[in-house]
Amino acid sequence: MRDQNYYETLKVSQKATQAEIKQAYRRLAKQFHPDTQKETADSDRIVEINAAYEVLGDPTRRQFYDRQISGNSAVASATAQKQPQKRRPAAPDIDAQIQLWLAQVYQPVNRLLSRILNPLQSQIDELSADPFDDELLEAFQDYLNNCRQFLSEAQKIFRSMPNPSPVAGAAANLYYCLDRVGDGIDEFEFFTANYDDSYLHAGREMFRIAAGLRREAQYALRNVT
Repeated sequence: MRDQNYYETLKVSQKATQAEIKQAYRRLAKQFHPDTQKETADSDRIVEINAAYEVLGDPTRRQFYDRQISGNSAVASATAQKQPQKRRPAAPDIDAQIQLWLAQVYQPVNRLLSRILNPLQSQIDELSADPFDDELLEAFQDYLNNCRQFLSEAQKIFRSMPNPSPVAGAAANLYYCLDRVGDGIDEFEFFTANYDDSYLHAGREMFRIAAGLRREAQYALRNVT
């Protein structure tokens, strides 16, 4: 168990809802992010806050973390699960289902995520020339509108087919990746509405977390395909 209690880091109760956790993260990110140029800016604190939100902001990870801090047998079970186990050869129909899911769900969703995540840095760089310039802000809003469309398409594709059980871990990471992308777009749109840099920073953090979840989905598939 980690020395730092993530609930204490985000200053929320262990019974807090996901919405309350998100609000707490947003508030603390505004307060401590180094780029805010406020007296409260603290790079060490923002690292702790981000680490806490990566766990508590994900319902699955939060559930496991709750079991850890409750001191039950979850840790022992997790350790046992890591032990090498003999794998039964996958039945041909399962293999076919996996390949179908990869072709019709994972690959198109992954391509749409690339169209959302990859252009972010160049979009931010262009906007940073003058965040108050109407043309630059309009171009950034066009990018966000495209992101919304790509996200909607990706979510529709993701729901179009149940994932085979061997790729459940990758599918879970992909689901939460899409969820964080949606959170990031929300934050960026808050920025375009009021020019508050803290929303821009929060949006970038959401996209960073989404990119990490996307990588985890890719890693999970290496053990399957």
